[in-house]
Amino acid sequence: MQSNKNERAAIFRDFSSHVSSGKARFFQNYRMDFVPGARGGCYLHDIEGNKQLFNLHCNGGVFNLGHRNPELIEVLKQGLEQWDIGNHHLVSQPRAEAAKLLASLMPGDLNYVVYGVGGGEAADLAIKVARAFTGKTKIISANGGYHGHTGLALAAGDAKYREVFGPAAPGFQQVPFGQAEALQHVIDEDTAAVILETVPATLGIAVPPPGYLQAVRRLCDEKGVLLILDEVQSGLGRTGKLWAFEHFGVAPDIVVLGKGLSGGLYPIAATVLSRQLESVFHADPFIHISTHGGAELGCLVMKRVLEITADPAFLAHVNDMAEHFREGVAVLQEKHKGFLTGFRQLGLMMGLELKDELAGPALTKAAYDNGLLMVYANNDKRVCQFLPPLIIEAHQVEEVVSMLDKALSDAKGLRKLIMVKRGIQKLASAFKTRRS
Repeated sequence: MQSNKNERAAIFRDFSSHVSSGKARFFQNYRMDFVPGARGGCYLHDIEGNKQLFNLHCNGGVFNLGHRNPELIEVLKQGLEQWDIGNHHLVSQPRAEAAKLLASLMPGDLNYVVYGVGGGEAADLAIKVARAFTGKTKIISANGGYHGHTGLALAAGDAKYREVFGPAAPGFQQVPFGQAEALQHVIDEDTAAVILETVPATLGIAVPPPGYLQAVRRLCDEKGVLLILDEVQSGLGRTGKLWAFEHFGVAPDIVVLGKGLSGGLYPIAATVLSRQLESVFHADPFIHISTHGGAELGCLVMKRVLEITADPAFLAHVNDMAEHFREGVAVLQEKHKGFLTGFRQLGLMMGLELKDELAGPALTKAAYDNGLLMVYANNDKRVCQFLPPLIIEAHQVEEVVSMLDKALSDAKGLRKLIMVKRGIQKLASAFKTRRS
């Protein structure tokens, strides 16, 4: 066991020295110095082999089908017998077949797929196409939304993610999510597109209020503005339908996808365009490229992911598990009244609404100590994201609810300790100021 501890310490030293000293320090300070080792299905094991975590974070949906899904591993293994990344300049069978399937699963004339590696790249491309097609520049997004850390995607997000890196890119404006009236006031003749997450995860699993997305669609139609829906986290069955926008009876002009398309095995993302928008690439089809976007091996995995998640039986399972969680969390809400104050849910896209902004981080830590990997929403720390793998079974829901019960009790105590510590620090600071 000592050798394993030494190995973990060495990994943290190397990570701190060559990857991120800040991340290493953060996890060590909070005694969450977990280094993933073996993993499978809904579980992660540490490299020492003595701690197990049930994954309720799923890296935002990357592991929708669990860790190291055997079926997807087999697809990848077989693919290695013939395929590699491929050449992005050339016509490709795996790219064509995966895109054809994805287009068939989209509404209307969302028939064209531009591949990328990650969601940020896919969102960048969506914004580029909107500006090129409309000849306009303004992009409207939602406060607290998140579309990635790359250039245009970053510009569409909150200031705290970009201010440290320099001036804001021009042509972007944010409005509150869920308020169509606020959007109506800022759409003008230079607006190219509105980009929204169908269900903003980083904002705390903010399920759109009734009529909101329909009103946004109407506004866009009236003003000649394109609607981009980011389903990087909410797509691929997470909400109990293949695409979250299906719940609201709207069809976007552009859809942004990522994370779960990879099956947790091969990074891939996609920007799905309506037929008319593909004309942007007619004059020069090489005006946008992505060297590793749509890697042929990744397309093989993506195609199987789509086949699995579009299966009505699979989606029925997601909804069944969602009902189990709804019942289990209702019991916990009654037991932990005043601390667990709300439950946000659309399928298995769920958020635990808590007492205040101290409670979210406290529950994240308490959950970890009780064997659950879950993370508070960075743009609303009152909410803990609750995103289990979609392959979860009923007995595992019971397991998670039982562990969450204990974690909530511990989190209440931890929150009090944080408040006491902050109170002491405030008194010490006041005393020091008075003495000086």
